[in-house]
Amino acid sequence: MDASVKAVAVMAVIFAASQLGALALVSSALGEEYQAFEEPNDPMIPVYYIIAVVLFTFAVLYIIKKKRENIVKFVFIGAVGFTVFYVMLIVATLFDTGILALLASVGLTAVLLYYLLKKPEWYVVDATGILMAVGVIGILGISLNILPVIILLIALAAYDAISVYGTKHMVALADGVTEMRLPILLVIPKRKGYSYLDQKSLKEQLDEGSEREAMFMGLGDVIIPGVLVASAFYYLPDALFMGLPGNLVVALGALAGGLIGFIVLMRYVLKGNPQAGLPLLNGGTVLGYIAAYLIVFQDLSLGISLQW
Repeated sequence: MDASVKAVAVMAVIFAASQLGALALVSSALGEEYQAFEEPNDPMIPVYYIIAVVLFTFAVLYIIKKKRENIVKFVFIGAVGFTVFYVMLIVATLFDTGILALLASVGLTAVLLYYLLKKPEWYVVDATGILMAVGVIGILGISLNILPVIILLIALAAYDAISVYGTKHMVALADGVTEMRLPILLVIPKRKGYSYLDQKSLKEQLDEGSEREAMFMGLGDVIIPGVLVASAFYYLPDALFMGLPGNLVVALGALAGGLIGFIVLMRYVLKGNPQAGLPLLNGGTVLGYIAAYLIVFQDLSLGISLQW
């Protein structure tokens, strides 16, 4: 099997496993007390989210341009540490609600942060990224009802397309993040012995037209479509459909749609040019959700409740 195809297969497994892990977290550990927003059905939440994403992205690019990468790295590492600790603590409290859960969470977070700072190889970055994806998907999924999630997915898909094909600033951001070895990109090596520490600038490789030794996927390309998967599972009724909970069937339908979008996306990626992932990933996820919802619940509301 071609090395690029193998890397794509691994990436697809990570895409699906992260979202399935989030479903497991939602079903076993997450409840209202972990919701990030007071009103999950507020359609303005995705608007605020988009504004925050745009402002943060340009702030990071400005800091990188001013050669102050250490500031960005410090902020990202802090955010990563908090997220990993929070997710670890949620999982640990399933087994112990006392000091042991706290110590285990602190210990595992410290180990990951140590390796991210001292030896951020691709497997350390990927392990951290997957753990973050599971937690963020789960928490955002229970924090946003169906309508805000769909608005968020459509808006972010449009923003991703503009930032990759129009302004092209997303390519510059990915290049900067790669140089800092932060767990914002998933790294899938195409050959044995690959070291992320020796990874050249992505922009330089694109300009030279040289073959890349690894494939990269933004962590957001896993997280954002996954939010609809988790939200469908959390907010839809669990009435049985062919012996399975309806909410689970629709969630898996959304995941299947996202995987179809992923396959289409990879056909373009394998041609060697950077691609906006969210238009196809989010589009596939939304279409998969709609198809599964109509089959399972057979009504045109699509699980959306409007605030009037």
